[in-house]
Amino acid sequence: MEHNQSLHYRIIGQGEPIVLIHGLFGSLENLNMVAKPLSEQFQVISVDVRNHGKSFHSDEMTYDAMADDVIALLSELNINKAHFLGHSMGGKIAMKIALSQPQLVDKLLVADIAPVSYPPHHNEIINGLQNIDMSKVTSRKDADQQLQSAVAEAGVRQFLLKNLAKDDNGFFWRVNLNTIKQKYDDIAIGFNEGQFLGAVLFIKGSNSNYILTEHRAQIGALFPNASAKIIQGAGHWLHAEKPVAFNKIVIDFING
Repeated sequence: MEHNQSLHYRIIGQGEPIVLIHGLFGSLENLNMVAKPLSEQFQVISVDVRNHGKSFHSDEMTYDAMADDVIALLSELNINKAHFLGHSMGGKIAMKIALSQPQLVDKLLVADIAPVSYPPHHNEIINGLQNIDMSKVTSRKDADQQLQSAVAEAGVRQFLLKNLAKDDNGFFWRVNLNTIKQKYDDIAIGFNEGQFLGAVLFIKGSNSNYILTEHRAQIGALFPNASAKIIQGAGHWLHAEKPVAFNKIVIDFING
C-alpha cells in the first residue's frame, strides 16, 4: 500500500517500545493517564489514527489501512517489535496488526473490545456532531449546548468536544466526521482470519457490554493464548475510570 502521509505521534520514556492506540472520536491525549506511568519503564509511542487528532484525513477507514498506517510508522522509527495496547476501535487496530503481521507484536493488550462486528451505536453521536452549527459556536460551551439534545451524558460530550479545534476562521472538527459516517460499516466489522499465537490480554470493564461470554469462541480461534481481566465498577472508559487498576494490570502483564 502506498504511503505518503505518516501518523501524528508522540514518544515518551525509554525501554521496550509499547504502542498506544486510541478509539473512535479519540486522540492520543485520551491515553495520557496510561502513557505517563508506562513511560517510567517503557518507550511509549502514542499515535493519532487516521481521520483523528492531528493525523491526516482520508476517505478510507478500513482496519487494513489503519493497521498499515501504524506498521509504516514503526518502520519509519526502525522498531521491528513492540507491545501494543489499544482501546475500543484502537483495540481492533492492534488486533488487526497482530493477525496480519504477528512478527511485529510482542504482547497484545486489548481494552474493552472484542474481534467481533458490533451493531451501529454511534449514529446519534455522528448526527449530533454534524448538526452543530459551527457559525454559532464561539466557545466549547456553545457547542456543548447544541450537542445536549443528541448526547445526554455530560462526560461523553466533554470527550467528543475535545475534537473541537480553533483557527483564525473559527472552530472546526479535527475528526473527519464525513468519512466516519460514510465508512461506519468498516469500523464496526469483526475479524475471522489469521491467528496470533503470542500472549494477549483482554481487559474488560465489568459494567460494559462490549466483551461478552458469547465472544469467547471467536477470541479463542484468533488468539489461542488470550486471557482476560475484569475491572470491577468500570465501564467502557475503564482506563479513565480506574486508571490505577488499569495501569497495574497492563504493567504486570507486560512484565509477567
